[in-house]
Amino acid sequence: MTVSVVQFGGSNCDRDAVRALEYLGVDAERCWHEDGLPDDADGIVLPGGFSYGDYLRAGAMAARAPVMDEVRAAAERGVPVLGVCNGAQIGSESGLTAGAFTTNASARFQCEPVHLRIERADTPWTAAYDEGDVIEVPIAHGEGRFEIGDDALDDLTDDDRVLFRYCDEEGRATAAANPNGSTDNVAGILGERETVAVLMPHPERAALPDVAESTDGVGILEAFA
Repeated sequence: MTVSVVQFGGSNCDRDAVRALEYLGVDAERCWHEDGLPDDADGIVLPGGFSYGDYLRAGAMAARAPVMDEVRAAAERGVPVLGVCNGAQIGSESGLTAGAFTTNASARFQCEPVHLRIERADTPWTAAYDEGDVIEVPIAHGEGRFEIGDDALDDLTDDDRVLFRYCDEEGRATAAANPNGSTDNVAGILGERETVAVLMPHPERAALPDVAESTDGVGILEAFA
C-alpha cells in the first residue's frame, strides 16, 4: 500500500505521519496539494498543522482546495482516509464527516496527553484494540472542540460512528476528562464509510518507541498496514 500524506501550506505533521507509517512498514510519501493525488494512492492522510494559517476557520480554506475533490472521490471508492487534528478539521469542513471543530472551551491552545476510550473495535482504525480499551495519545490544538447538533449527534450515535471518546484512566467519559469541551466527549468519528475517520488526538505522535512516551497510537495507523 502507498499512502499519500497531503501537505498544505501550514501543515506541520506531515513528516511525522510519514515517519510513523514507514516505521510500520507502510510506503508513505508527502503529496503537495497543488500537485493532486498520485495515481497509486492506496491510502490518504490529512495531517495536522495550521493549513492556510487557520484563517476564517481551522481547515476551512484547505477543505476548498481542488485536491479535496480528489480525496472525496477516493473516499467514495473505498480508499482509506484518515484526518488528524487539522486534518480532522479539514475533513469536517469538506463534508467527509459530520459535525465541526471549534475553539476549545478553555479558549487556549492545549498540548498534553489524553486518554481515549475505544468505542468500537470492529473498524479498520480500531481493529488492534478491544471495545472499551483505554489508550493514551497527545493532543495539540486550539480549535479541537467537537460540536454537533442534537439530532445529528443522535444519528451519529445510532449509526455507531463514534470511534473514540475522551475519558479518564479508568475509561470514564467525564467532564473532567474532556480536555476541550467536545460534545459528548467525542474525540474521533467515522464518515459514512468506515474507511474514513477523523480524530483530534495525534496517533503519529504516539507511535515511535524511540521518541514517544506512549506507542498506543500504533493501532490506529495499522489500518494502513
